Amino acid sequence: MTRPIDHELSPTLDHSLDVAEAPKLRLKDVSKSFHVPRGEPIEAITNVNFETHENEVCVLLGPSGCGKSTVLRMVAGLEQPTAGELTLDGEPILGPDQERGMVFQAYTSFDWLTVQQNVEYGMRLNHVPKKERRERAEHFIELVGLSRFAGAYPRHLSGGMKQRVAIARTLANAPAILLMDEPFGALDAQTRWQMQELMMDIVEAANTTVLMVTHDIEEAIFLADRIEFMSRHPGRVHEEIIPSFKQGKRIGQKEELIGLAGYGDMERHILHLMREQGGDETSP
Repeated sequence: MTRPIDHELSPTLDHSLDVAEAPKLRLKDVSKSFHVPRGEPIEAITNVNFETHENEVCVLLGPSGCGKSTVLRMVAGLEQPTAGELTLDGEPILGPDQERGMVFQAYTSFDWLTVQQNVEYGMRLNHVPKKERRERAEHFIELVGLSRFAGAYPRHLSGGMKQRVAIARTLANAPAILLMDEPFGALDAQTRWQMQELMMDIVEAANTTVLMVTHDIEEAIFLADRIEFMSRHPGRVHEEIIPSFKQGKRIGQKEELIGLAGYGDMERHILHLMREQGGDETSP
């Protein structure tokens, strides 16, 4: 893995990450192979190492097939590593747990439940008292801007609104880390950047630690405090990228980000990595 790149700093930013603290999430020498009938095992990822910290947004970025979603599924406990260790708050990740909340690209709301009932659903399964789960649901529904639609059913909602329900439902269960797998990938361009900006507001308001997978370079730079860029198959962390030109500030609007000195250099650098790592594996 190469050392973090350090781009030119912007002069007007006010929030910095404290990386001296113990890591929130740690992956150490993590590998994953899949067995196929009558064939050699397929090595999806190999020796993946990285850490994320409290209240940090960490984005997994890289070419298609590099194992980003495999890593995310292992953090969620939905897959087990072939080798290596994953820990959250110092405890090994051995399977699914409500400490790790997952938001998928596909819409996951229950059609027969209202927005309020969908957000309360996980808390009801976890035996949260009725009054508490109602209040928590109302809080997170308001946080994602859907208070007017609390009594609506998913069929009456747009795609972006359905993803807001999924985020509210996940956060209402108070996970230690929010896992997101291309959560805005199915949305149109305008709704996508609106959801990205809303996501920044939610992360700030809820002090949430996030691990997110995306293919979108602009989205990664906008959302991330730290980018782990993965190599072509079998995936490993090729480069850790810290968007230092933001000086740790969470940028609220896309046009503000694009206008910062250093943004263009980082985008070009990642485009180069995508071209380099996304080529034919058989090419020289």
